Amino acid sequence: MKIICNGADLSDAVSKVYKAASARTTNVILEGIKLKAADGSLTLTATDLELAIEKCIVADVLIEGETVVPGRFFSEFVKKLTFDRIELSLTDANQLKIKYTDSEGMLQCMNPAEYPQIKELGEAQAFTVAKKDFRDLVNKIAFSVSVDDARPLLKGVLLEIGDDSVTGVALDGYRLAKCVKPIEKTTAMMSAVVPARCLVEISKLLEDNEEPVEIRIQRNYMLVDLGHTRVTTRLLDGDFINYKQIIPGSFESTVTVPKDQFESGLERAILLARSDKNNLVRFDVKEGVMQLSSNSDIGNITEKIPVKLNGLDIAIAFNARYFTELLRYIDCDNIVIKFINSVSPCVVVPAGGVEDFMYLILPVRMLG
Repeated sequence: MKIICNGADLSDAVSKVYKAASARTTNVILEGIKLKAADGSLTLTATDLELAIEKCIVADVLIEGETVVPGRFFSEFVKKLTFDRIELSLTDANQLKIKYTDSEGMLQCMNPAEYPQIKELGEAQAFTVAKKDFRDLVNKIAFSVSVDDARPLLKGVLLEIGDDSVTGVALDGYRLAKCVKPIEKTTAMMSAVVPARCLVEISKLLEDNEEPVEIRIQRNYMLVDLGHTRVTTRLLDGDFINYKQIIPGSFESTVTVPKDQFESGLERAILLARSDKNNLVRFDVKEGVMQLSSNSDIGNITEKIPVKLNGLDIAIAFNARYFTELLRYIDCDNIVIKFINSVSPCVVVPAGGVEDFMYLILPVRMLG
């Protein structure tokens, strides 16, 4: 193998694919990045057997071939090579010679025959969605998945594809996040549970624009094809929780609150609440005011926010982290919080009637 390529292109490609390389594994080959030179291009591939990222860049291929380089070292080394011209060549001793300006480096490689094959999705079902919309869907819900290895299915995001929309759902037993986005077309109604970490990496590769992206689903795999970049992920197997049964159908109190004021007040109140593992903040709503209060051995904080209340007064407490996390990802001016009573979950939606996101949060039982 012998190629000449642009240093900036190579550095960008390595930084993208290396996120899929395995950091903790007994199989050393999975720590590597596979390089394949053919047909005027260099294809870089990394996988941990759950997530695979392939990136193709233009190259002057003098000799076709393939090899596997140590991922971490290659990534850190190439990051510092921003020269216009980089030459990569494989020696008979299976070492990769990296030439740049008047300097060069040598890197011991691994056998590409031992590298796992990336799943090809042939006759897969597919749906098409704007890159901006899918990226926003992932950002609004992926943080709500479980981190508990004992419940692996809840470490994934449920995607439900209907005739004209895709619904994403994530939950961890204490909160639930749902987001709905329009789709341009689909070949079938379908659903899949995708590992959240894989979806997050996919969202990072998506540009914030209206261009469509096709997402293919076939049995245990999902493929996102971005042209020069392809991302393949395994799907999680099992029946996802029937989340529709969890969402209440009626409420006793509805509170409309300015999002920015609510977020600022919570951030201050949680400073004291952090000394408590539950990040406990009490919400008292009555007479057009929401009072947020937190207490610890250090002192206490009380924040008052003007709100619009429809229904009964309410006193309830929450792990405030669940609110501060969701508020980072929503960009509306006002939100609506719907309450039943002090021991039932609340629901958060945007004000104005157009509901593309919904969050459900369980309260913390107050003593006394």
